[in-house]
Amino acid sequence: MNRSAGAAARALTVRRPLARPAAHPARLLRAMRGWLVRRALVLGAVLVALCMLQVWLRLQVTHLGYELSAARDMQLRLEHEQRELEVELATLHDPGRLGDIARRRLGMQEPGKGQVVILR
Repeated sequence: MNRSAGAAARALTVRRPLARPAAHPARLLRAMRGWLVRRALVLGAVLVALCMLQVWLRLQVTHLGYELSAARDMQLRLEHEQRELEVELATLHDPGRLGDIARRRLGMQEPGKGQVVILR
């Protein structure tokens, strides 16, 4: 036998098994089933948790949408009230109205000649 054939024969022989043969195949099957069941339960729990998180996030978005809508309504109401108050303030500062109140309520009248004194 030449050297290369002997090396190939040595390379193909297995001196010891790579894995121990199972003493009880039923025991190995039960262990694998238990492992598979545990993995399936963990995966199911993770999926349920993710679904619950999705529902909670959707509820939060809906709740924030309602709050945003209420805040927008309040903003519009306050802007309308501000415009009304600005109109009322302009009316109260009107010189014609002030002169009318001074004549009717306070009994004042326009100053005559010589009644106006200019101070320097």
